[in-house]
Amino acid sequence: MRDAESFDDLYRATSRRLMHYAYALTGDMGEAQDLVQEVYIRAWQRWSRLRHYDAIEAWLRHVLSHLATDRWRRLRNFRAALGRTGPPGHVAPPGDEGMLLVWALRKLPPPQRRAVALHYLFDLPVEEIASETGAPTGTVKSWLSRGRAALAVALSEPAEAEDVH
Repeated sequence: MRDAESFDDLYRATSRRLMHYAYALTGDMGEAQDLVQEVYIRAWQRWSRLRHYDAIEAWLRHVLSHLATDRWRRLRNFRAALGRTGPPGHVAPPGDEGMLLVWALRKLPPPQRRAVALHYLFDLPVEEIASETGAPTGTVKSWLSRGRAALAVALSEPAEAEDVH
């Protein structure tokens, strides 16, 4: 508990300054918030050693600087790749059938939805789905059977399907 209290004290004493520093480095408030959050996560993970440092805030700034530099490198590499390949092509909006299928899938309980998606989108056999989900193969077969039946009912109900649009 003392560790958590001392970490909280550090956070209260430094977070505002660190946030300003992150914003100055990135120019983007959302990115600055993400970086500061990552810095404090790393500090907490190392808190048993870090709390004995004389200049903890300097360590926080140092980590923040490295994270911001990494961000700039990723952006630079992304821009370079974009320059070589050009922007992505136009993607058409989903068609009516796709929208109806998503609507019907959302009506399924999560285990059935997951099994149906893994089986039909990734072409996974029942045994692999069972391994990935940790469920017995009989349960996966049941999910698939019930999922298909529920989808058939949902997709054959034109009155409710009209509400999707």
